[in-house]
Amino acid sequence: MSAVRRSSKRGFTLVEILIVVIILGILAAIVIPQFTSASTDARNNSLKSLLQTMRSQVELYKLQHNDELPGVDDDGDIDVADFWTDLTGRTNPDGTTGGNLGPYLQSTPVNPLTQRSGLFVAATELEPGDASGAADTDGFVITPLGKIFGIAADGTVFTE
Repeated sequence: MSAVRRSSKRGFTLVEILIVVIILGILAAIVIPQFTSASTDARNNSLKSLLQTMRSQVELYKLQHNDELPGVDDDGDIDVADFWTDLTGRTNPDGTTGGNLGPYLQSTPVNPLTQRSGLFVAATELEPGDASGAADTDGFVITPLGKIFGIAADGTVFTE
């Protein structure tokens, strides 16, 4: 009565492991580009939301300051430093600092596409897709009528 002992070895073969690795590689190749697109879409949507907030706050500033844009100097030109100071600080109805109006923005905004916060003052009105003419440090552009746009990574006016 001799019993033959059979030992059963359980596990995966090399071929089975290779098949699983290949399937995971194919799935990764399909999924990763979708995440890249999602992050770009998220930055675009973030900029759209930021621009909407900035535009509404500029309109509120104009409403409370006799239809004057923030940062407008005595010559009627927009001074970039004064623009951000007027929106992030407190002002009087005549535009001087230290009043009880504002702040309209908590801090100087940063363009999520370019990570820049500079403001370029355009000489003419612009449309989305136009070349902005902005410098490498600028994240936003404002037109003479007070329309604010973001600047895309390629230097054009951000399409809304």
